Amino acid sequence: MGIINVTPDSFSDGGRFMDTQKAIDHGFAMSDQGADIIDVGGESTRPGSKSISEEEEISRVIPVISALAGKTAAVVSVDTTKSEVAKQAVDVGAGMINDVSTLRGGKELASIAANVDAKLLIMHSRKLPKDMQEEISYGDVVAEVVKELEGAVKIAREAGVSRDNVWLDPGIGFAKTSEHNLQLLGRLREIVDLGYPVVVGPSRKSFIFDLTGAPVDRRIGGTAAAVTASIMNGARAVRVHDVVIMKQVVTIAHGIVQGSMPGGSHA
Repeated sequence: MGIINVTPDSFSDGGRFMDTQKAIDHGFAMSDQGADIIDVGGESTRPGSKSISEEEEISRVIPVISALAGKTAAVVSVDTTKSEVAKQAVDVGAGMINDVSTLRGGKELASIAANVDAKLLIMHSRKLPKDMQEEISYGDVVAEVVKELEGAVKIAREAGVSRDNVWLDPGIGFAKTSEHNLQLLGRLREIVDLGYPVVVGPSRKSFIFDLTGAPVDRRIGGTAAAVTASIMNGARAVRVHDVVIMKQVVTIAHGIVQGSMPGGSHA
């Protein structure tokens, strides 16, 4: 799952793809590099970021989604918490809605996904990005994330989203400390065991800095380790910035899990 941030302030690549044509070109490039899903977001969700207007978000993402949807082999996803943004995105061809709010706003996003038979990726988080890293408290972070994701799945299913269209994300870096992130990666099977495809987004996150001291542009090694752990613990997909390298990481990790070469060759 390749990331396109059409934002000026995302933590890793903010500003790089604010130009619509650059974002579109990047989407085609990621598809060529092997991305199965292209996730387009117009509002930064980094810790401390502030919300933008619905109109501004629409102006950023809809031209990009419209240019990519149906024109690459990849499914195009919209990363949003706003129902009108999601509606316009699926209207121009988005096949997935990536909700980072755990459906805290109710069933509107889920209903939009249900109406067009789109996939709904439910990510765990608490509060809003501007204050989500304040007063982080869990007894057992994995158990609580599982419980809160189950609650969101119930909302989605009641809104008409088919079981086959529900995907889950533990929300690495969202209302979590570095220790929480490590526990979620290590015990990812407890989320996988809910029976839905799981997506993990560890790419360049700050827990890698906390462990290694690596600045954001030098976290490929740490990201690769987290991606490997995710795949070996049952993740169906990973959300990343560096598609070429992480596609290779995923291929090797999956091969280790399967104990075989693609196509059954053992050469």
